[in-house]
Amino acid sequence: MIKQIRGTILSVETNGVVVDVNGWGVFVYMSVPPLEAESTPITLLTHLCVKQDGMDLYGFTDRKDLALFTLLLSVSGVGPKTALSILTKAPRIALEQAIATRDTTYLTRVAGMSKKAAEKLGVELSEKIEVTGSTHQGHDAEVFDTLVALGYTDREARKALAAIPLHIEGTDARLKAALAGGRS
Repeated sequence: MIKQIRGTILSVETNGVVVDVNGWGVFVYMSVPPLEAESTPITLLTHLCVKQDGMDLYGFTDRKDLALFTLLLSVSGVGPKTALSILTKAPRIALEQAIATRDTTYLTRVAGMSKKAAEKLGVELSEKIEVTGSTHQGHDAEVFDTLVALGYTDREARKALAAIPLHIEGTDARLKAALAGGRS
């Protein structure tokens, strides 16, 4: 099992990064590709998935993101690409809180999951996730709906929500922060 790679960035792709590891160009899927430029040193914590048609490497800069990814993989029917997609659509702390509290509204609207899949995650993982500290308090589903009503696409609304700092609390404050971030 490959648990970590260290090297320099050869290229940043839309769904990952190519890292030069001692002359080998290794593609690593990432939920959020790094902002660093090419030729920058990088260290990634990784999860290797072996499949019938090959191997895929998934990388994370944060140990907690890797832990949630691994936990999501423990749910039957959730593969590595689905788990990575879930992590791409919402901040990890918000996802952990939504799963721990079985907030299917947040998981369906913000994380883009079906109601059945959201319920399954809540049932199978709610007892395995410990949530500490304050987070969005479940108001992001309302913020998401408001952004869509204002003309944002689902993808733009998810991206705006992901960019809101976690210290901003309350529906109105989070909506203002999302709108201040603008569309990209």
